[in-house]
Amino acid sequence: MAGLVSDDPHLHADLIIPIPLHPRRLRERGFNQAELLAREVARAAIGRVDTTLLMKVRETRSQAELSRQERAINLTGAFEASRPVNEARVLLVDDVMSTGATANECARVLRRAGAGEVAVVVAAMALPERARK
Repeated sequence: MAGLVSDDPHLHADLIIPIPLHPRRLRERGFNQAELLAREVARAAIGRVDTTLLMKVRETRSQAELSRQERAINLTGAFEASRPVNEARVLLVDDVMSTGATANECARVLRRAGAGEVAVVVAAMALPERARK
């Protein structure tokens, strides 16, 4: 991926974890775009992709039409860690970040599972509403 530098300390991770899709959504789509990005990040980063640690265990409403507060509420309890991560440095990977609610909830779950550090890398970031006007 263009722009990634393997000596960037934020890209040194014990685990590279894509934001998971709910199993039903994954079956419908046939792939997880965050996982595809995570595999590309792993080529430039130090770490391995783990698609089994973080799971989306509850289907949620689409975030697109929700407010910042509604997004956070919508995601509460939607993700779980399958095992402890014992101070691991984790790099979360997603395709698009708008309010950061998904990344925040996933990071919270990983920290509760024992992650020592959680960083996030995204392919694109939505501009805040005030910047679009």
